[in-house]
Amino acid sequence: MKHFIRYVLVLSFVVASVSAQPRYVPTKENLQNREEFQNMKFGVFIHWGIYSMMANGEWIMNNRNIHYKEYAKLAEGFYPSKFDAAKWVSDVKAAGAKYICITSRHHDGFSMFATKQSPFNIVDATPFKRDILKELADECHKQGIKLHFYYSLLDWSRTDYYPLGRTGRGVGRTEHGSWDTYHQFMLNQLTELLTNYGEIGAIWFDGQWDQDQNPDFDWRLPEIYAHIHQLQPGCLIINNHHLTPIEGEDAQTFEKDLPGHNTTGFADEQTVGALPLETCETMNNSWGYNITDLNYKSEKELIHYLVKTAGYNANLLLNVGPRPNGEFPEIAVERYRAIGNWLKQYGETIYGTRGGIVTPRHWGVTTQKGNTLYVHILNLEDNALYVPLNGRKVKSAKAFIDKKPVKFTSVSDGVVLSLDKIPDETDFVIEMELK
Repeated sequence: MKHFIRYVLVLSFVVASVSAQPRYVPTKENLQNREEFQNMKFGVFIHWGIYSMMANGEWIMNNRNIHYKEYAKLAEGFYPSKFDAAKWVSDVKAAGAKYICITSRHHDGFSMFATKQSPFNIVDATPFKRDILKELADECHKQGIKLHFYYSLLDWSRTDYYPLGRTGRGVGRTEHGSWDTYHQFMLNQLTELLTNYGEIGAIWFDGQWDQDQNPDFDWRLPEIYAHIHQLQPGCLIINNHHLTPIEGEDAQTFEKDLPGHNTTGFADEQTVGALPLETCETMNNSWGYNITDLNYKSEKELIHYLVKTAGYNANLLLNVGPRPNGEFPEIAVERYRAIGNWLKQYGETIYGTRGGIVTPRHWGVTTQKGNTLYVHILNLEDNALYVPLNGRKVKSAKAFIDKKPVKFTSVSDGVVLSLDKIPDETDFVIEMELK
């Protein structure tokens, strides 16, 4: 009986200790960075690695079941002679984007930085022998662009990524190591990324879904998250797990979908939370460089998507897959510049805004700063528009681009805007001052 009582007391102490662990409380710096993140509204996603040499996307190792030891030999020929960090950042700024998120290590396990945790990296395994993340970080800090690091939780090349997930099963890993060593490997790499490259805006995780068929699997995310916030308390944690955010995360991302939508099927278990929001999307149909994928969205489609994400109170993280020589494809640069030119005129209606009081409609969306409501008309087949305002009154209305007054009539719970013609602009924006 005494042993039983002692067991109960010990068990109670353990449970109490676990429950007494402090909950995540973001620092003042972190909260400020969340606000800044929301204000930036537009970022550039960069998927780049040795997979670009095969010019068929970043999943080619998995899709073609390439043996991990054979795949590793690609690094011996990786020499991106035209990589120019200054040009990359200049192109990003010309696009009107405010931040970059680049793959530091993708699912293939190749690190695009000078890590001491594995020789499978751009400095030790390639003839290029330059730390492109360091060069990019220095240029981002110089030109005032925030830098985020994508980091894969899964790894198709390491034998200590075990138990195996639902991907990478055909790449020849017959030996299995210990998850503890893999977990420590990730912590050590995150330490490098957060101590050797200056201030980092966010760590953007991907791959948690790889273990979704192992319901009891523990990624030990609280430890990983706490480690990041200890190193850089202001660094945001974003996890592309397709789930509702968990404690320790600072923003929520949606893959190839607007918040609350599920056209891809990724968001079956994902609801829109209270954290800052982001949507990541491709220009064509590929994340990594794909030489045959020329199915790029039009300039109008991309501008519309940027506007819609802002109307859904989210950022747009728009991807480019650089060629193996280190250059952005010309058509991608053209698309970015078109967006940048549009933002030079209409950026005031996007940057620093939040989703407007009028929820997204078939005709478009609204964004808002204080009492200024921007009505973005993207698809209207009439010269009049009813705008529901939930009891708010309108002081004035004018076309944003030329400040020409727009006639409006107050009606039940809103206004009817009377336009001179059916809008045919990429985005006809009406600026309304609310009382």
